Amino acid sequence: MRFAAVHGRASLLTPADGVIDLERATSGRFTADPQSVYLRWDELRDVAEGLDASGATPLDPNALGNPTPAPRQVFAIGLNYADHAAESSFTVPDHPTVFTKFVSSLTGPTGDIALPPGSVDWEVELVVVIGRPAHRVEAELGWDHVAGVTVGQDISERDLQRSGPAPQFSLGKSYPGFGPVGPVLATADELADPDDLELGCLVNGEQMQKGRTRDMVFGVGELIARLSAVTPLFPGDLLFTGTPAGVGLGRTPQRFLAPGDELVSYVRGVGEMRHRLVSGHGR
Repeated sequence: MRFAAVHGRASLLTPADGVIDLERATSGRFTADPQSVYLRWDELRDVAEGLDASGATPLDPNALGNPTPAPRQVFAIGLNYADHAAESSFTVPDHPTVFTKFVSSLTGPTGDIALPPGSVDWEVELVVVIGRPAHRVEAELGWDHVAGVTVGQDISERDLQRSGPAPQFSLGKSYPGFGPVGPVLATADELADPDDLELGCLVNGEQMQKGRTRDMVFGVGELIARLSAVTPLFPGDLLFTGTPAGVGLGRTPQRFLAPGDELVSYVRGVGEMRHRLVSGHGR
C-alpha cells in the first residue's frame, strides 16, 4: 500500500498512479487529515483491501506533500552507517546516537528551501513512520509497529551544529525546511526487502551519496527496540534512521549547499524528492 498527502488530503495511490481520496472513498469514515490516519492504521489496511479503485483520479506528482505533516515526535539517529562515522572522524557507536528534529523543520518533497547563514549540508535518510504504539518492544517485533517508510533529508547547518562545548545537533538541523519528507509512504510489503534499500542524493546532478540500508549499524527493528525501551513511540511519529557517507562536511575540500543548487534525494522503490536551495535571511 502507498499512502500519500495529495493536495494535503489523505489518499491512497493505485499501481497505475491513480489517486483514491480516502474521505470520499470511505464516505467520511476517514477524514482528509493525513496525520489522523496513523491513529487507525490497522483499520485503514483492512479497509484499503476492499476499496473500489475505478473512481481513482490521475496523480499530479506536484500535488504530493509530506505524508506525515504533524507528528507528535521526531527522532533522528546519528552515525548509523560506519562509513559516515569514519568520514565524520567518529568511532562506530555502541549505542544509537539519538537527537530530535523540531516538527517546524518538516516540509514536503518538492519546492524551495531557504539557506540560513553558515555551512548547510545534505544527509539523505530512510524515514520510518510508526503505525502502532511501541513501548518496550523487542527488536524482532520492531517492524510490526511500522506503518511504512518514506524518503527524508536531515539537512544540517554545520556551524551551529558544532558550536559551543557540546554539539547542537537538534538546533542545527531544525531550521524551517530542514526536514523534507515524502513523496509517499510505502508499506513494507511493497518492498522486496525493507531492510536492504538503496538510498542516495545528488546535487546539481552529481551523485553525492549512495548507500544501502542493510549497512546501518542499528537496523529498523533494533532502533525501535532501543528507543521504545526509554520512551513510548506513538502512531505517526517519525524516525530518521541515519545517513551514509558522502556528506559535504566529510569531503576534501568540504562542500556545502549554495543558492541555486538542486538537491535530489531518493530511496529506490519508495520515491524521490527534489528541492531548490534559495537565499535565506542574512545572505
